[in-house]
Amino acid sequence: MTITPDETPRLANRAERKVYRTLTDQLQPNDLIVAGQRVTDHLKDHEVDFVVAIEGAGIICLEVKGGEVWHDGNTWWQGDRGHEHKIKPVRQSREACYALREYIEKDPQWTQGRLRWDHVIVLPNSEIAADFALPDCPRWKVIDRNDLTTLVHKLKHVLVRQELDRPLLSQQGIDQLATALSGRGLPQRSVVARALANEDAADALTEHQAVVLDAIKLLNRVEVRGGAGSGKTFLAMEQARRLSAKGQRVALVCYSHGLASYLERIAATWPRRQQPGYVGEFHDLGKQWGAPEGPDESIASAETTQFWEHDLPIQMAELAMELEHGHRFDSIVVDEAQDFADSWWEPLLIALKDPDEGGIYVFTDEGQRVFDRHGSPPVPLVPLLLDHNVRNTRQIANAFQPLVDHPMRFLGGEGPAVKFVACAREDALGVGDDEVELLLEEGWRPEDVALLTTGSRHPEQTERQKDGHKAYWDSFWDVEQVFYGHVLGFKGLERRAVVVVVNETSQFERSRERLYVGLSRARDQLVVCGDPEFIREVGGPDLAHRLNLPPL
Repeated sequence: MTITPDETPRLANRAERKVYRTLTDQLQPNDLIVAGQRVTDHLKDHEVDFVVAIEGAGIICLEVKGGEVWHDGNTWWQGDRGHEHKIKPVRQSREACYALREYIEKDPQWTQGRLRWDHVIVLPNSEIAADFALPDCPRWKVIDRNDLTTLVHKLKHVLVRQELDRPLLSQQGIDQLATALSGRGLPQRSVVARALANEDAADALTEHQAVVLDAIKLLNRVEVRGGAGSGKTFLAMEQARRLSAKGQRVALVCYSHGLASYLERIAATWPRRQQPGYVGEFHDLGKQWGAPEGPDESIASAETTQFWEHDLPIQMAELAMELEHGHRFDSIVVDEAQDFADSWWEPLLIALKDPDEGGIYVFTDEGQRVFDRHGSPPVPLVPLLLDHNVRNTRQIANAFQPLVDHPMRFLGGEGPAVKFVACAREDALGVGDDEVELLLEEGWRPEDVALLTTGSRHPEQTERQKDGHKAYWDSFWDVEQVFYGHVLGFKGLERRAVVVVVNETSQFERSRERLYVGLSRARDQLVVCGDPEFIREVGGPDLAHRLNLPPL
């Protein structure tokens, strides 16, 4: 017979074990027995010792009372090992049976209507006289020790002899009963729920990193170095917030549009007195002072390089000299500082109220130096190293560890294995699209997923960028859309699930850094699509091993 909820239920006592063995010996293969079924209605919580569904009969609820059981004319009593107490077995079985029947019949999967239900009490150690009778409990509703040899026969008899025009229980009814008892609308294992749990833990660990800021309270010029997932951006923002709360005028600066969009949105949620005086891109700070728009930096040319690394910083330095005292800064915080050119630091230092003693807090990861710049602040900084990864799952952090320039401890949660999909470079975009669809089918929401390329941009990214940088980066926050981006613009950002499309035409100087950025953007689920030989060439044999690349 079918036995649920498991094959070896936990039974309360010897009496229940005796009845259970008897039932399993006597029931037919298609019958159903459920031990210890709990059911709750508006009256109270009930428990049915055994629910027995007998094909061709009906459903009957058993209340088992072991030890010595007797009735004194007023109430039932139970004695065991010298202890005696009052019991109400008939009421228990009746109320539990009705509560369970109501629950089953309200289940939308139940199509049987009102079948034959009943309830009995089972006294496996006691003997009840043949002429026993109570107004609420005739003799045939009691199974004593002498009745156990024909237990199932008697249960079936109780159901079949009901003088009610109700159908007998069919196999379909038994199947529906089992389904209804298993519950409905149950919370399922969810990739998003697991990711959110990991995120909560990572947030707590990241906030713990703030002890670094406590350690540098008396220092005003510091460089914090750390690999991907070490919490650098959180610390940069927290330092800017803390300094602003102390009354300082602070600039929180970065290079990329995407990271600037993120910093601006988060800082806007802080209390006004904690908001920095400026949050955003280096160039936009210059435009506030009067610097020109300049050429599109995404189009590589001699003119572009001349403007960004020579003309703009000179103009910004000149404009910074003209700033009134109230428009200068007590401290400057730079996130992803490895993106800055040498010439960019001069206008920032000039913009300080005190160029010699003003605060400079730099957060950097040399492994993510994806632009052909080698700038560093022209002033001495106290270096601090973050050697913990707290944001990525251990599986993801372990995968990109060979690309980090120092060992890191993995403190993130557990997640699925990193998935590698081998394909030719020219097929990588199409394969990446397929992987995005698979992630959505697995339960990830569009807002959880990003597709990042290392070479040419995805057509969807190109289309969204036609409306300008602001509109494009607003789509990063759109919960209805998967985000499509390039690793160069995604530094400092992250998504719960990321598909990295390795589609560069050939290896060049910064291919390794691009790969590092791409692999480290996923917090919980990472999928990599590309040519195994190219990735092995760029990342080396250790990375190839950790990504489970096919052998040469």
